[in-house]
Parts: sequence; C-alpha cells; structure tokens
Amino acid sequence: MEKKISVVIPTYKRPQLLVNCLDALASQTLDMAAFEVIVVSDGPDRHTRDATTQWHSTHPSMNFCYLATLTKKGPAAARNMGWMAAKAPLIAFTDDDCLPEPGWLEAFVCRYQGEPHLVMTGRVQVPLSAQPTDFERNTAQLQTAEFVTANCCCSKDALLIVGGFDESFSMAWREDSELQFKMITEGIPVLHVDSACVRHPVRPAPWGVSLREQKKGQYNALLYKKYPRLFREKIQKHPVWQYYAALLLFITFCVALVLNLTLLAQLAFTGWLLSIAVFTWKRLRMTRKSMSHITEMMVTSILIPFVSIYWQWYGAVKYRILLL
Repeated sequence: MEKKISVVIPTYKRPQLLVNCLDALASQTLDMAAFEVIVVSDGPDRHTRDATTQWHSTHPSMNFCYLATLTKKGPAAARNMGWMAAKAPLIAFTDDDCLPEPGWLEAFVCRYQGEPHLVMTGRVQVPLSAQPTDFERNTAQLQTAEFVTANCCCSKDALLIVGGFDESFSMAWREDSELQFKMITEGIPVLHVDSACVRHPVRPAPWGVSLREQKKGQYNALLYKKYPRLFREKIQKHPVWQYYAALLLFITFCVALVLNLTLLAQLAFTGWLLSIAVFTWKRLRMTRKSMSHITEMMVTSILIPFVSIYWQWYGAVKYRILLL
C-alpha cells in the first residue's frame, strides 16, 4: 500500500517517553501500511537507539526508521532531517512526550483532499492534576495555542516551498511559530482538524524550572526580527511592562541607597515589593498551595523579571533587533 502520511518525532535522551509515544502510534486506527514513523535523535544517543531497536523488534509490521543528526542542533534540525527523508505526501509532527489518540492520523488523512499546499493543526489535551503547579498550568497553554509542532501536519510540498524549519531556533521554542508565519506569508492555508488529538502529559519538573525556561526568551527576538507584525499580533502584543517596572523600581532603590535618599529608597523598595507580591499572587491563585510550591513561586517571582529581561536583551543583541 502506498504510504499516505509520515510521522516525524524529534527526540533526545528520553527513551521511555519515546517508547510510550511509539506505543500510541502502534494503536492508530489508520492501516499501519499507510503510514511510516521516522524518529530523529537530536545528536548521537545510544540509549534511545537501543530502545527503539528493541521496540521495533516487537512491532515488526510498523514502517519505522531511526535517524540521528551528527551533532546536537535542536528539534528544528531533527524535524528537517525527518521530513526530508519521508516518503509520504503528508508529514505529521508530534513530540516524544506526546501520546497521539488512536484516530489521530486517520483524522488528518481523511481531511486531506490532495491539496499540494496545505497545513493542518490538531487538538492538544494536557491532563492536569487536581492542584496543578505553575509549570503544569503553563504547559496547559498548549491547549489554546494556535499552532504547535506537538500536533500539526503539513504537505511535503508546503514544507519544500518554505524551506522547512529555521534551524537558527536551536531550542524547542518559537520554531513552530516561525514555521506557521512562513506558511501564512506564503498564503498557504492553515486549517484546524479538531478530531486529530494528542495528549501531552506534563513531565515532572525540578524546583525552580521557571527560571531555566526564561532562556528560551532569546528566540523571541529572532522571531520578531523576521516577522514583526505577526509577532505582535499572535505572540506578544506589547512588552512585558511589569518586568521592566520591577527592574526599574529595584534599580531606583539601589541608587537611592547609594545616594542616601532615604525616602526615595523606601518608596522604590515598597513599590518593588508590591510588584513582586502581585506577580506571585497571580501565579499562585489557581495553582498548588503546598509550602514547597509557595516558596518556589515567591523565590522565582523575585528573580524572573531580571532573568527574563536578561535573556530577551541577550537575544536582541545577538540578532541585532530592538525588542522590548
């Protein structure tokens, strides 16, 4: 049977998550002969290679291919290697920590009418605990995102026209929006297929993970440089003024202390404390109220404005574009 759709999964050193994803793909309602699965490791990864070899030995009827980039370049590069090796006219993308529902691929194939240039997005479900953490709630934003590579499908011709993913986005951040913006700019329709669903369980996260996540903000500058209008329309309508206000108040407090301007120092410090308190409250009001989580929110809320602005300006300097 001619292959109708290829699935591309970038991965790196998460073999058990990947195997869970592959198990979900083995349960697709679409005839297994009609699709192929291409796993691309973002760099050499012996454990993942061994895990997929073992998995495929128990699922010999699956059309399966394992590839690896020579060095670690990020998921954009891994996806490019995957879709360029694909044999089907449709390319479905998901991530190794996702679990496609049984009818996922069939929904995309049924919607496809042979259009040479077409992009489809599906629905993402993020199961949350009864008392979610701030990290869980942030992950749940995937459910309302307009376009994510955890669940999308492109015709191969459309990918060829736009050149696939921009490998300058070397982390898992904004590379999906960059692809979406290229499709929009080229006039390629992006359609939503609600019945194409994947589940995205939230992975356990270390304490203070929100600080590490700020590093991704450097790629906002790159996306803004390439597509300023679409960036403001769909990503960030205005600068994060609350972060700049917190930073300005803290700097004012420090300068006032040095200059022995006691009243100004007191006012600035009070304003800074108030801004941090409001930020902490917003993050806590609908999340877990355990002592550990409350402490994490308090500490990270103090630091996030400084770290976020640092990485955003790092990106602004790196990519030579002013982005507030």
